[in-house]
Amino acid sequence: MAALNEFDVIQTFFHRAAPEGYVGVGDDCALFSVRPGYQLAVSTDTLIEGQHFFSDVDPYDLGHKSLAVNLSDLCAMGAEPKGCVLALALPQVDPQWLQAFSSGLHALAAQSNCPLIGGDTTRHPYAVTITLTIFGEVPITQALRRDLARAGDDIWITGTLGAADLALRYLTQRLPMDAERLEQTRSALERPLPPYAFAPHLLGHAHAAIDISDGFLQDLSHILTASHCGAQVSWADLPMHPALRGVAPALQQAAVLAGGDVFELCFTAPPTERAYLLDLAAQHQIRLTRIGTVVPEPGLVVVDASGQALNLPAQGGFDHFSA
Repeated sequence: MAALNEFDVIQTFFHRAAPEGYVGVGDDCALFSVRPGYQLAVSTDTLIEGQHFFSDVDPYDLGHKSLAVNLSDLCAMGAEPKGCVLALALPQVDPQWLQAFSSGLHALAAQSNCPLIGGDTTRHPYAVTITLTIFGEVPITQALRRDLARAGDDIWITGTLGAADLALRYLTQRLPMDAERLEQTRSALERPLPPYAFAPHLLGHAHAAIDISDGFLQDLSHILTASHCGAQVSWADLPMHPALRGVAPALQQAAVLAGGDVFELCFTAPPTERAYLLDLAAQHQIRLTRIGTVVPEPGLVVVDASGQALNLPAQGGFDHFSA
């Protein structure tokens, strides 16, 4: 294949016919409309080679994850996807890598009704750098927010916790390799699937929400701080991934309570909504677990089966700038 320039890369790997009502890839700006009575929800995430993903990761999975982490942010607001734009910096043009990466991105874009409608490509001297900005729409004044939790609310989590953290520990050799457990957990790290179709149906039923990207304790604490309240959580009720059964208790706690890259939803809702939420989860084939209660007093307590507070991990989650 002849060497590809910037415009060849865009046309070959990222151009798709824009959906009706959109002006997409190929013009100076993308154009789309938000329905009357809705407002725009926007989020951006950057993934850097060596920092957020390994150089040898399957590029199809990387394309999928590049969009998935942004879809997770829309979930946290109860927003429906509208479209996304991609800024991609590459040390070199590798057509095989680009074909796989773009295929993974476009597959999830089609599945989630979130078309790629623009972006930019450029050269980076050292590392692949991926910045994706996503757009969604949510009814005016109805978005789920971090500051709307109320005392007495149930606390819910979709999916399971801990798998991505365990996979990362194996891949970075912080744990002796266990090929069977790695096989069970690796897809959670490299190909997460946030509940993007489920989340918009929480509007009018849930109060506050956040996506679990940096660790359960840290992310739930953001809700509690913004809402000026606290929480009591039951360790026994936390939805631990099955691959963590049988590992050391300290490792279980660290992975479940502080492990990042989960991209599931944590939200609060009044007890009167329990039946609706469980039925909704069943309709969407989503695992949904009630794990605690919002309380008036500030602070986050995780209790064991006897009601005793656990000693929580000193590092409650991920921070790009922590020591």
